Amino acid sequence: MKKRIIAIVLVALMMALALSACEGDGAYQDTYNTMQTGNSLQENQPTPTDIEFSLQRYNLTRRAYYLNGQEEKASNLPCEVEKPLGYIYLFVEGVGCIARETVDGQVTSLTTYLTPDSELYSSSYAVEWVPDVDGTYGENNQGIFWFTVDGAYKEWNGIYLLSSEYYEISDPMLSVVVNGGDN
Repeated sequence: MKKRIIAIVLVALMMALALSACEGDGAYQDTYNTMQTGNSLQENQPTPTDIEFSLQRYNLTRRAYYLNGQEEKASNLPCEVEKPLGYIYLFVEGVGCIARETVDGQVTSLTTYLTPDSELYSSSYAVEWVPDVDGTYGENNQGIFWFTVDGAYKEWNGIYLLSSEYYEISDPMLSVVVNGGDN
């Protein structure tokens, strides 16, 4: 029995020595330092808790109405804050700027949702997939969306510049083909 206890104590000591050796490891120290720096920055610059209206959520709600055939509801959705105006410039690699538009509010990622995609965050036992607000599952395309000042809905999955300042970019050109003919 004594031999068994001694063996257990020796194994425990060896494990403690092995773990303490890991603490001196450079990778461990870097990870620890990074975590400490992140904690310090979060304490010095905490997440704001006084934001009472989200333009991202507003855009997502407006988009849900618009894409589900409720354009009037989308265009009349009340906004509790003054929406900023921005300018978006759309680029095609090797061509240049092909269009510019005035953005009503802000640009939002197509991969942003109003609800989480699963309940994994609340339960570690099973993943319960949650449908989007329109009852569908899955992923959206990569890219962005926005509304123009006249209420038009736009999506883009290319290179863009978004600015609060207007830039004059010479001759942005967008060619639209409708029913096989140029417009």
